[in-house]
Parts: sequence; C-alpha cells; structure tokens
Amino acid sequence: MPELPDIEAYLTALRREVVGRRLVSIRLRSVFLVRSISPPLSDLEGMLLRDVWRLGKRIVIAFERNGEERFLILHLMIAGRLQWGKRGAGLPGKRGLCAFDLENGTLLLTEASKMKRASIYVVRSLTEVRGHDPGGLEVLTAGVAEFATILRSRNHTLKRSLTDPHLFAGIGGAYADEIMHGARLSPIVWTQRLKDDEIERLFRAAQSVLLEWTKRIKEETGNGWPVVTAFRNEMAVHGKYRKPCPVCGDPVQRIVYAENETNYCATCQTGGRILADRSLSRLLKDDWPRSIDELESHRRGS
Repeated sequence: MPELPDIEAYLTALRREVVGRRLVSIRLRSVFLVRSISPPLSDLEGMLLRDVWRLGKRIVIAFERNGEERFLILHLMIAGRLQWGKRGAGLPGKRGLCAFDLENGTLLLTEASKMKRASIYVVRSLTEVRGHDPGGLEVLTAGVAEFATILRSRNHTLKRSLTDPHLFAGIGGAYADEIMHGARLSPIVWTQRLKDDEIERLFRAAQSVLLEWTKRIKEETGNGWPVVTAFRNEMAVHGKYRKPCPVCGDPVQRIVYAENETNYCATCQTGGRILADRSLSRLLKDDWPRSIDELESHRRGS
C-alpha cells in the first residue's frame, strides 16, 4: 500500500504535471472504482485542477469551474498506482481502471490485484472531504506528548497501532517495520506498557524514517514519475526475511498472519527472542485485523 512517503512523491509529480491544467475527458473502465453517486464522475470533465493534497493515505484533487467546486478523493489501497503518459495513452490490460485525459497528458490509474480495492469518491465541498479523513495523527507535525497520548489511547500491539489509520496517518506495514526497528522495539509489545523513554524513542524513529524516505523517494524520482513499491533494497528489515540486519548482522525474522507480514530483528528488537507464528496465533487473532479492509474500516472507540 502506498504510504506517506510514496503519496508525497505522487503529490510532487501531480503538482508539476496536472495542477493548473484542464481535465478534458475521463475514460472509466471499472465502474466499481467509483463509490459515490452524486455528483457523478463526469462532472469533473472540463474543470480546472486547482490543487492536490494528502488526507492520510488518500489523495485529494480539487477542481474548479466558474466558481463551482468538486473534489475527487482517491484511495489507492494495496495495489493501486498512478502513472503518467502522453495524452490519450491506453489503459494497460487488466490493470487499467481509469484514465484522466488532460491538456498535456494522461493520468492513468491501475491496480495490480484481482481484488479491486482502490476507490474514488467525488464530493462537492471541503466539509464532505473532511468526512473521509480517518482522523489519524500526522506524526511529522505532532509533538511527542500528543504522540504518546494517541499511542496509549488504545491498548494494541505496537504494529497494529502504528498502522491503524484512525490513530496515525499515512503509516502502513512497510514503514512501521522500519520505525520499530529504528526504535529497537518489538512489534508485539502492548502500547500501554511502553515506558516514556521508549515512546520518545519511537516518536523520533517515526519522524526520522518518514522524513528520510520522503526525501529519498523524491530525490530518486527527480523530474520523472514515482515508482511506488512496498519493498526497497535500502530498507533495514521490511521485505528482508533471512537477510542480515544492517545493525547487528543477524538474520531478519518475520511474523505472517492472514494478509499481514511483519519483519523484525530479534537481536535488536526482542532481546534475541524469535516470535514464532504458531505461538503468536492467539495473540494475533485477538489483536490484529485479518485483512487490510478490516483495518481500514475500524473506527476508534468501536
């Protein structure tokens, strides 16, 4: 799933290519992509793309025409991706969901998964846009005290809390693994048992990882188009099962449950203890969502 650094890279590219341009036409291949009814997606044709911004892991695109506003809210979910091509570029095979033809090129929305989870909503007002905000804390603009309050507001395993969009904005499985490794904390420690110094360490690691990867991806992209992937060679532990930890050299371990995988270093994070999947099954069943959809639909306090 594209996370905060990936979405920020997309926003940089979108501001360069589409902001200030007029949307000429829309080619919709998958009717299941659009989850709202009124106003229709076709209302956006002929409108000017005025601005783009991030709402958690969602992308918001603001349109305008003669003082009339519309907002498109795009959630890429796990396998949704944006591509940029020449005007009129064809939608690729089974992956192509929608094409937005602008004056200067075409924005393509694809999804490399049989389970089509990406979604689009079209709304009329900023009030309606805010209704799509899961409410998670923006870690990069927060303070450690606010971070600690949110983290302790519910007693979950650390991986679950970091990836809950109603607690923290923009963090998914990949960067959560990197953050926990940077903070030297176990993915299954209960959040209400964390000490003050551990939370501060986690907070500093979260800011460092998100800032570092946002900068790195933007620099790699340059004036091109972002290549978004969940696995990057430079990551410390995510996607590095059995490969050496860059800190201690011991092999990276993993926990697999349903659609979730967590990578960690036993030496750096769990005092050398291997977190075997089988022994954790009961814990994970009680605290981890079985699917991405379940996590996205979870509401704070529910």
